[in-house]
Amino acid sequence: MIPIRGIYEVAIPVKELARAEAFYREVLDLQVGIRDDKRNWLFLRAGGQAGMIVLQENGGEWLKQHFAFTVADADLDHAMALLTERGVDVDGPHFHEWMPARSIYFSDPDGHQLEMCAPLSRE
Repeated sequence: MIPIRGIYEVAIPVKELARAEAFYREVLDLQVGIRDDKRNWLFLRAGGQAGMIVLQENGGEWLKQHFAFTVADADLDHAMALLTERGVDVDGPHFHEWMPARSIYFSDPDGHQLEMCAPLSRE
């Protein structure tokens, strides 16, 4: 078995990099890692050194994606309140017994479905 520990980077196509950057930086508080002006990509840190998302401007057609950020269960309700204050329509929280985890769902400006997932202890 390959000892995979998680995902370090996810690439997300966006129609307008400036609009997407505003959402991910101002609404989700992600920090800039590096800007690649040649390709019109922006690498943003998600959870410090834990990983990154890469916003890739692409005016073509592409499928909307889904991905989840991990948060502590103690922080999930606060995250939901902050997103709501910042004008984001949030669905949840939902409990997923099979994981177990609690999650909230929302969309970015390009229609990608985002999730904040709070894994729970099985104890």
